[in-house]
Amino acid sequence: MAPDRRGTLTLAAAMLAAGLLLGSAAQAQSDSALPPVQKSGAVEYLSGGIGLDESTAIKSASRHWPLSLVFSVQAAGKAEFASDVKLEIRDAKGAPVLETTASGPFLLAKLAPGSYSLHATLAGKTLERKVQVKAGSSARVELVWPAGTNQGRP
Repeated sequence: MAPDRRGTLTLAAAMLAAGLLLGSAAQAQSDSALPPVQKSGAVEYLSGGIGLDESTAIKSASRHWPLSLVFSVQAAGKAEFASDVKLEIRDAKGAPVLETTASGPFLLAKLAPGSYSLHATLAGKTLERKVQVKAGSSARVELVWPAGTNQGRP
């Protein structure tokens, strides 16, 4: 009976190791699909999400970033992703901490815990939001412009 049990344990250990390897390979593939991390002052951020691989990788990584933003335009009862959004994030004192133009519908930012105001502009229309970033968690803000906001399309 002991050899059978040892064989079962060996098989279970091999399956666990294979599962861990596959999981880490999937994570590495997901990480490689992420756009490059950029810096604005002291704030690290990444922006993108054009294409399925990149958007999936960003969605997966978002839980590890203090702030996750999603940009879209309301269209025919649903929201369509938006890009080329001019973004300004200010701290509680009104000082700018991040100024950039999003290259896709997602933006992740490493902000210190605190209160921030967001000013996002698409096709001349600005949306403003307040957000609280808390230590150890991820704040998610969806910014949706009204239907008809022109994204440079005829």
